[in-house]
Amino acid sequence: QVQLVESGGGLVQAGGSLRLSCAVSGRTFSTFGMGWFRQAPGKEREFVAALWWSGGSTKYADSVKGRFTISRDNAKNTVYLQMNNLKPEDTAVYYCNAGVVGGGNYHPNPRYWGQGTQVTVSS
Repeated sequence: QVQLVESGGGLVQAGGSLRLSCAVSGRTFSTFGMGWFRQAPGKEREFVAALWWSGGSTKYADSVKGRFTISRDNAKNTVYLQMNNLKPEDTAVYYCNAGVVGGGNYHPNPRYWGQGTQVTVSS
């Protein structure tokens, strides 16, 4: 089993920055990638960013490309999401996920989700 715990959310003004963290514990040998998703009130959960463990490749949603950066620290067993130039439309609960990669895409594992961390961006 894999346990994921997000942190780093908060309230920030438009144009500001936040760095989210996802601490990973448990067995991860069958996990091939990590992803960040977000869900705003009344909307479906949407993909934000993903990281390929083996090759280090990354992928971003068009809405955040150039503003957000996903990275990891293997020694700390943590994946990060650096969010710059935040916009009000970035307001959501952000979740990390352990999944697999294939065909150039990230595929979330529905069994492995964190509890989420709230990000609120004021205008």
